[in-house]
Amino acid sequence: MKLLLCYFSATGNTSKVAKVIGDEFRRLRVEVEEKDITPQSERSKKIDLEPYQAFVIGAPIFSWRAPRVVREWLRTLDGRGKKCSMFFTYGGFQVPPTHASTKQILEEQGFVVVSSAEFLGAHTFNLGGWRAVEGRPDESDFDVAKEYAQATHKRLAGEDSGTLGEMEKTLHTEEQLDSIETFRFNILTQLPTRQGEACSLCMICEESCPTGAMNAETGEAESGKCIGCLACVAKCPEDVLKINDMSDNWAFKLEMEKVTEKSLKSKKSKIYL
Repeated sequence: MKLLLCYFSATGNTSKVAKVIGDEFRRLRVEVEEKDITPQSERSKKIDLEPYQAFVIGAPIFSWRAPRVVREWLRTLDGRGKKCSMFFTYGGFQVPPTHASTKQILEEQGFVVVSSAEFLGAHTFNLGGWRAVEGRPDESDFDVAKEYAQATHKRLAGEDSGTLGEMEKTLHTEEQLDSIETFRFNILTQLPTRQGEACSLCMICEESCPTGAMNAETGEAESGKCIGCLACVAKCPEDVLKINDMSDNWAFKLEMEKVTEKSLKSKKSKIYL
């Protein structure tokens, strides 16, 4: 079997899980090709799924769904009836209806979805002072990733004829979900900037930006294009890109979600079959 494993990973959580999943598939003698679709340049390249027998997509959860750029990219694919699976990373808060909404897109594109999974990963806003599931994904999550690959392999290979059943949906309309996507900017009030500080202009921030929002020369992210993924901040080798301090919002977030740091840390990664 030849499998295409694509992932969007702004701050590194999804890529870490993807590597474990890819390695486990290889241990099961699957030929795996990995593709990082985080940079805008990579998503602009047309993908022909003809050479592959199966497809796996991994992404973080942004405001109850896969990031908009991922959803839009998935709609460019032709599933051709191929089996596929999906997995997500998240910072310990809301997950639904991510599985259901992504499954719907994949099925509309002609894929047969056989499994899904969710993995804990340090929240993007930890870069601004939050403390959501710090240190995740860890070995416990990677163990679940291996189990996910094993179970998914059986379905992709036909040893298990099952497909993914109905996933939890939401009563929110698409318009309401679109509005929820903007809430993150109530917390991320200063988009990534180096505030005039000098850097070596390695261009990593600009090249890794999923939407072309970051201008390396000016050191500013463009409002309206920036999706707040913080890939530029996470990947800056000189640590010169800054955002606002979000520490004051952390206690409010915990209270609003009715959780504690301890309860977040106790959450476990899950597989859906």
